[in-house]
Amino acid sequence: MAAAKGKYERGGHKFPGYNKPINARKGGKKFAVLAKEGETVKLVRFGDASMKIKKDQPARRKSFRARHSCDEKKSKLTAGYWSCKKW
Repeated sequence: MAAAKGKYERGGHKFPGYNKPINARKGGKKFAVLAKEGETVKLVRFGDASMKIKKDQPARRKSFRARHSCDEKKSKLTAGYWSCKKW
C-alpha cells in the first residue's frame, strides 16, 4: 500500500482515504473500501454489480435493512457493515 498526498492504493484501486467507499466493479462487486479499524487495514468489496440500488424507495430501504440485520453490523472490516451503511 502506497500513500501519497492522502491517497492510498490497494488492489488496483486508488482510495481517497480509509473508510471511504468508491465505485470499483471488479470480481462481481460494485463497491470497494479500504477499511481501517484500530491498526487493522483491509480491502473490502461489497454490493452485487449486476443489481440496481433503489435505496430512494422507503419500503425497499426498510426491507433491506430488516433482511440484513443492519442494526447488528458493527465491524468496519465486514462487507455487511458497508452494505448497510450505503443503505
